Amino acid sequence: MVIPSTSTEFVHVPVTVPAGVDTGSTPVRIAVVAHRANPDDDEWHTAAWAGSDARVLVGPGTDLVLTAGDYRVWIAVDPPGAENIVRQSGVLSVT
Repeated sequence: MVIPSTSTEFVHVPVTVPAGVDTGSTPVRIAVVAHRANPDDDEWHTAAWAGSDARVLVGPGTDLVLTAGDYRVWIAVDPPGAENIVRQSGVLSVT
């Protein structure tokens, strides 16, 4: 995905949740980072469900203002039970 740094919009991450998991009661977070390491605790942002996608608002006027560059997008889903799923989901390029 490529967006300009002046745009304020939702970044969507498609999610395949385990069978029987209700996304309405399952916390989801997204991190957008410029480094290759796992996100630090303070880099995670509460996301919202939009159907089977998780989404977070980025751009001017948000908690995620991004300058030009390439960012790695991470998602964390915490379904009921022992799992806490963390995955790198893609790259976001900001121009």
